[in-house]
Parts: sequence; C-alpha cells; structure tokens
Amino acid sequence: MAGGTTPHFHNDAGHARIAIGVREFMCVGATPPYDHPHVFLDMGDDAEIVCPYCSTLYVFDARLGPDRTEPEGCVYDTSTQAA
Repeated sequence: MAGGTTPHFHNDAGHARIAIGVREFMCVGATPPYDHPHVFLDMGDDAEIVCPYCSTLYVFDARLGPDRTEPEGCVYDTSTQAA
C-alpha cells in the first residue's frame, strides 16, 4: 500500500475468521499490552491468509474498506500508539 497507511487489525475477541477489505495489512494479535509482534501480512492474489503468531484467518472481502471488518470492531487505531 505505497503512499498510504497500512491498516492494522486486532483480534481481542478471539474470532477464528475476520473478513477485511485489504490484501496488505498488519496483524497485532490482541491490543497492547497483550499484542504479539506487529507482523505485515500480504495475501498477494490469494483470498485469505493466516497470521503466523495468533492463527487468525483473515479473508479478503472487496465489499469492505480498509476501516471495516466482519465481525465489526477489529480495526486497530494506530493513532493511539505512543510516539
């Protein structure tokens, strides 16, 4: 996602599957302080990818934008991170 901010997603609720509207993103696991290393994931041409740290299955859904997930509430707000 050159020229933009890479969306970050979390899985505090422990969902087995999260649908997202992007193919390149960061998974943080749970929100800090219970997060795992923030890992960049790229689906490429595939429609799904599993996070190697938390085993969350992320599935691409073109109907969703970079700021929406299904189930809702899994977008991690990077503006709350300390500088």
